[in-house]
Amino acid sequence: MRKKVIAGNWKMNKLPNDAIEFITELTPLVKNSENEVVLCVPYTDLFYSLLHAQDTNIKIGAQNMHFEERGAYTGEVSGEMLKSIGVEYVIIGHSERRAYYNETDETVNKKLKKALSLGLKPIVCVGETLSQRENGLAKDVVITQTKLALQGLKNEEVEKIIIAYEPIWSISTISTGKTATKEDANEAIKWIRKEIEKIYGSEVSENVIIQYGGSVKSGNAKDLFEMSDIDGGLVGGASLDAQEFAKIVNYNV
Repeated sequence: MRKKVIAGNWKMNKLPNDAIEFITELTPLVKNSENEVVLCVPYTDLFYSLLHAQDTNIKIGAQNMHFEERGAYTGEVSGEMLKSIGVEYVIIGHSERRAYYNETDETVNKKLKKALSLGLKPIVCVGETLSQRENGLAKDVVITQTKLALQGLKNEEVEKIIIAYEPIWSISTISTGKTATKEDANEAIKWIRKEIEKIYGSEVSENVIIQYGGSVKSGNAKDLFEMSDIDGGLVGGASLDAQEFAKIVNYNV
């Protein structure tokens, strides 16, 4: 049975002292959870978060990485740098990276291969815009992004990846006024799982963890995470409050 992975994405929020206080508050609240607990924090918080998450069940991840080991890439951080300080997870291809920083399916694929080569656990994001959904293109977009992200990977590599389905129109920071239902989310994740089955076989598709991200809160976490194909969530705004995030992690308690 697939494990539920609940990952918080802090985006560009929290200074190091905030991160320390958050982890101190969160630790006793989630210590007995059977779900994987991950915090993806800003680069400046990584070292402090790793120190304070030691000897807890909280894993620390980054929000992005470059696909090159080193070079003239001002402002970038390599996977080797993340690995060297003990980071375990890394988000790749988040919709905000695609929208604001020209992230492409090609760079997502390069970053994914690099992360896997280093033993990092990638959380790869896919998802459609509102106009794509309204024009009946959601399935094609999500499947294409998935195929291009995984291009050239072996079966055993695909099984190590977490995919996060994030319908861009349902993210709380995007003002569409619409949210995905649990049925919408589960259907889209089934598209992804079916496509993986076509390429890599049923064993791989059944083992791949596929999260949902899109305005996940304590009030809807249980309904979402109990759907047949949803394996936890990539949580945005609700992950900035320790009490709220703990309720999401402990949705099944």
